[in-house]
Amino acid sequence: MPAQKKIPMRTCIACREEKPKKEMLRIVRSAAGEIRLDLSGKLPGRGAYICNNAACIARLKKQKLLHKTFSCEVPEAVYAGIEEEFSRAQ
Repeated sequence: MPAQKKIPMRTCIACREEKPKKEMLRIVRSAAGEIRLDLSGKLPGRGAYICNNAACIARLKKQKLLHKTFSCEVPEAVYAGIEEEFSRAQ
């Protein structure tokens, strides 16, 4: 009998819920310090995961969660850009 393939799980930085990686959005900080939504899930850099829903995206901005996750100052424009990219991807 073949072994079950393990499904990679990730925790949402907004609601702390654990879900399969494929169901989540990845936010990445590149080596240059640029923070953006990674729709491909393959960009190089430090990644953080968030649920693919508007409530978690709103909480991300409201609680400034990227500041904590990436341990750096994150400009408002970055949060606005992530919200905009998320709404376009829907």
